[in-house]
Amino acid sequence: MPKVKKVPQRQCVGCRTMRDKKALIRVVKTPEGEIVLDTTGKKSGRGAYVCPELACLQRARKARALERALEVSIPEEVYDALEAQMENA
Repeated sequence: MPKVKKVPQRQCVGCRTMRDKKALIRVVKTPEGEIVLDTTGKKSGRGAYVCPELACLQRARKARALERALEVSIPEEVYDALEAQMENA
């Protein structure tokens, strides 16, 4: 009997739904303290996952879910930059 590979699941901080890790975008606080989008999922640092939809990022922004998950206060300019990056991706 072939062994079935387990697909890693992560929870979106915006809508709180469980999805495959590859279907989500990782938001990372790098060791230098910078907040960036990680589309590859391999950057070092503390990460939080959000759906690739702008509505989920806005919901996480309103609830301050990213700030709680990344354990840092996030300025408004960073959210605007994340939204612009998400629209371009």
